Amino acid sequence: MQADQRHGALVSAAGSSWLQRAWLRRGANACLLWPLSMLYAAVTGLRRLLFRAGWLRTRRVGVPVVVVGNVITGGSGKTPVVMAIVRHLQARGLVVGVVSRGHGRSSDDCREVLDDSDPALVGDEPALIRRSTGAPVFVARARVEAAEALLRRHPGVGVIVSDDGLQHLAMARDVEICVFDDRGVGNGWLLPAGPLRERWPRPCDLVLHTGEHPAFAGFRAPRSLAGHAVGRQGQRVPLAALGGRKLTAVAAIARPDAFFRMLRHAGLDLAQCIGLDDHDDFSHWRPPAGEDHTLLCTEKDAVKLWRLGIPALAVPLRVEPEAGFFAALDAKLSSTDGHQAA
Repeated sequence: MQADQRHGALVSAAGSSWLQRAWLRRGANACLLWPLSMLYAAVTGLRRLLFRAGWLRTRRVGVPVVVVGNVITGGSGKTPVVMAIVRHLQARGLVVGVVSRGHGRSSDDCREVLDDSDPALVGDEPALIRRSTGAPVFVARARVEAAEALLRRHPGVGVIVSDDGLQHLAMARDVEICVFDDRGVGNGWLLPAGPLRERWPRPCDLVLHTGEHPAFAGFRAPRSLAGHAVGRQGQRVPLAALGGRKLTAVAAIARPDAFFRMLRHAGLDLAQCIGLDDHDDFSHWRPPAGEDHTLLCTEKDAVKLWRLGIPALAVPLRVEPEAGFFAALDAKLSSTDGHQAA
């Protein structure tokens, strides 16, 4: 089984709230699952050993590769971090490409994400990255295949950023960035007894915390909502102007409650909050009846809702890594063999 498929199966099971709670401490439920986590550790450990021994091949793609991932399951803010990194590198004059598996998509081929691509076929996060940054984006089950296809189509790309992929060992990388939120490492156990995809600590180049209370050393990248929402035609609506409206919030993300809390913290009075499974395609969902409802969602969900003709206002999530993080990233890239500084 592909590593991403194995992780995906376990993470999809993690949608249950009781399991999320169990992962925060080493209680009875976690202990019951602990033998399975030992089996998981054996399988993933053997896979790493096969890569180190050369039995499984790691391929270089010819340009520096920056992998943005995590060791804890669920939404720690990887995709907003990817977009922030892409914009930073673009501002330096570098031509940047992005690769992703495209979790939640109905296809499993290798394809380019275009401005009009159906999120159901390319994934909601790759569609958002393309729309937000304008960078060339490719998706494939194997990210190394996506990277090679991207470089064939866009030979001028000088740096590739991988959205997730710390555990995709088939693709060689030059910089590894591990992203954490306020959960830290949870109870510290591996799936399914805990939230970890692999043991921590592990070697990596940069650690980035998107939460308010980092559990250990690393750079900070606070998350906050923009002061406005965005409509399908690109119109901006200040959040302050939404007061007095009947607001419904919907989110098909790993941790929808976190989005709802941020909306309330921004001063919005939410009449209804609807949390769906991560990457839900909304094909079987309908908004509340009545024209007096204003529907709020994440940017990731908006790329699907707008395509379905469902009117919604997307509230952008901003992740702003501290300057020291970008300085450290630039230094890592500048030391990479073959990298041409802007």
